[in-house]
Amino acid sequence: MPLPIYSHPSLTVLIDDSDSFLKSVAFQLDPALASKCFADTSSALAWIGAHGEPQPGRLAASYDTYPGPMEGCNVAFDIEQIHRISFEPERFMTPSVVVVDYSMPQMDGLELCEALRHLPCKKILFTGVADEKVAVDAFNRGLIDRYIKKSDDGALDKLEAEIVSLQQAYFAARSDPLRDLLELHNHSFLSDPAFSAVVRMVAEQHGIVEHYLYPNPAGILLYDARGRAQLMVVETEAGMNAHYEVGCDNDAPPSFLQAVRERCIVPYFREGDGMYARDFAKNWHRWTAPAQRCRGTQTNYYWALFPLAPGELEQPAHPFEAFLRERECETAAP
Repeated sequence: MPLPIYSHPSLTVLIDDSDSFLKSVAFQLDPALASKCFADTSSALAWIGAHGEPQPGRLAASYDTYPGPMEGCNVAFDIEQIHRISFEPERFMTPSVVVVDYSMPQMDGLELCEALRHLPCKKILFTGVADEKVAVDAFNRGLIDRYIKKSDDGALDKLEAEIVSLQQAYFAARSDPLRDLLELHNHSFLSDPAFSAVVRMVAEQHGIVEHYLYPNPAGILLYDARGRAQLMVVETEAGMNAHYEVGCDNDAPPSFLQAVRERCIVPYFREGDGMYARDFAKNWHRWTAPAQRCRGTQTNYYWALFPLAPGELEQPAHPFEAFLRERECETAAP
């Protein structure tokens, strides 16, 4: 699966007319899979409708409006919008997956899924009543994405695995409309399977729970559950050549030029335009990190991690760990 342009923990909405069953399922799910329960379908629809499409059009590209052929149209997109999502505390309340029972008194699960068809959330039919014929028909109509019987062996384990899978699919689908456009602006790594594997490896090693495409320098902004940020700076061969040329033009020390030429370092000069300047001559090591190479399908990528101190980003991110604590307190409140 290609790397989404952004991904963060999100909410699973559980809908079942049995309140005791809802509490049991929510209790047994991985605590990192935050959930919200509804025994009333009307309340569920109202809440999902209010939260299911966060700021519609927020990540939409804009097009020239003057008359003319579409192929000559200019397209613009503010890449800064992507990482600024991390400054929104409510991002974790995004309902990415809805788990719904089939047989309920107000409306059945498929009627509810039909009412949610216009929203991007993924849907799981989790029931002990509907047969496979009903589920297949719902798949074919695009009403559900998964079907699990409550009576299946390991049903809750299957449910948890499908929630994780569909949350990933949710963010991938949100990314697809912009992927081709972003690849034209120094972000070709987004669709490279080899680089996607590197990002997922880094995320596992560093406990990363959310990531966002970052514009300048090109890379990935990473957060762990405590809100600690790192920037994964990504350079191509062309980008490294640009660092070398700017260094030459600004009389950089031979040691810096050699390190760039041999692809030993990735520079990240946080002051100025991000490139080498004469002011960095004595302490250029402070602004670089050892380069790791990823052999991509079209080019080599050179990347390095740079921890970001508080205040280096425009705003602090509300940590996922704090969100989980707040949800726990809300659940425990009478």
